[in-house]
Amino acid sequence: MAVHRKPRQRSLGAGTTRAAVTIVLAGAATATALDGTGQAAPAPTPAQVQARVEKLYREAEAATEKYNGAKEQADAAARRLRTLGEEAARRQQRLNEARDALGSLAAAQYREGGIDPTMALVFSADPKRFLDDAALTERANARQTAQVAEARRQLREIEQLRGEARVTAASLRDRQAELRRQKQTITGKLAEARRLLSRLTARQRERLGEDEALTSRTTAAAPKTGAARHALPAPTSRAAAAVAYAYRKIGSPYVWGATGPDAFDCSGLVQAAYRAAGIQLPRTSYAQIGAGRRVSRSELRPGDLVFFYRGISHVGIYVGNGQMIHAPHPSARVRLAPVDSMPFAGATRVA
Repeated sequence: MAVHRKPRQRSLGAGTTRAAVTIVLAGAATATALDGTGQAAPAPTPAQVQARVEKLYREAEAATEKYNGAKEQADAAARRLRTLGEEAARRQQRLNEARDALGSLAAAQYREGGIDPTMALVFSADPKRFLDDAALTERANARQTAQVAEARRQLREIEQLRGEARVTAASLRDRQAELRRQKQTITGKLAEARRLLSRLTARQRERLGEDEALTSRTTAAAPKTGAARHALPAPTSRAAAAVAYAYRKIGSPYVWGATGPDAFDCSGLVQAAYRAAGIQLPRTSYAQIGAGRRVSRSELRPGDLVFFYRGISHVGIYVGNGQMIHAPHPSARVRLAPVDSMPFAGATRVA
């Protein structure tokens, strides 16, 4: 009878064991490496968030000034387009009246038959009256010739107006496209700033706002405590009026594109302050720097405009003692701040 034996199991050899261990270790190393690369980047510190947010605000403000400039140009183009349309309509009305008059005269001549003047004189029963009528007709023909020339001139002018209107309309479309681009840039920068701030705890956000809150508390009382008591006086009554207006607006919110009376961006506050003082300034910071006489930093007097950053993207109103009033950015209300708090780019005296 055959004997059935269980097959003998083979033991793992040293080589096989080493290969298995190598595979396990390699897998572990790979898993460790993958785990390392998959780790999220460390969360930014509050200081890093603040630095990034401030950069975004500066970029948004530069875009805001470009938006303001494009809007100013678009508004001017729209006004010009309306003026051209109204003037073209008036001239078209006059041209229509001239055409009607010429049509009536031509119809009268046709009814009279256009008879040769010599034959009419021969067959006329009253030659003297005919000659008188002929003289009137000659003068009428002269008037007709003048009317035709005037109608042609009006037609040429209407075509010129329409041509200018087409150019103005194209300019308006370009400015409107620029407005849309800058608005998209602004809203994108501000949205990113809000996202960054939302990552912080309420306490961290509060810490970032402590300096702002302190500034608001101290500057709100500045006119009463006489913060500018020892400053040089404003050079003119209009400059003094602009400074007084700026003090009254401390605490107003920053809103990009706003020119008051309850909210402002930086150049909007400056424009509103001097508008209240009877002086019309350009809308943008980079245009406002050229609106008056340039002065050095050592010559600053209350009411002077102070400008910051490359590209002249920020402006404030100097009020004395090294201080200015400005609309900083969307997270900060109109406030008093040191001129040294930002990179100084120049100053202008407009009054």
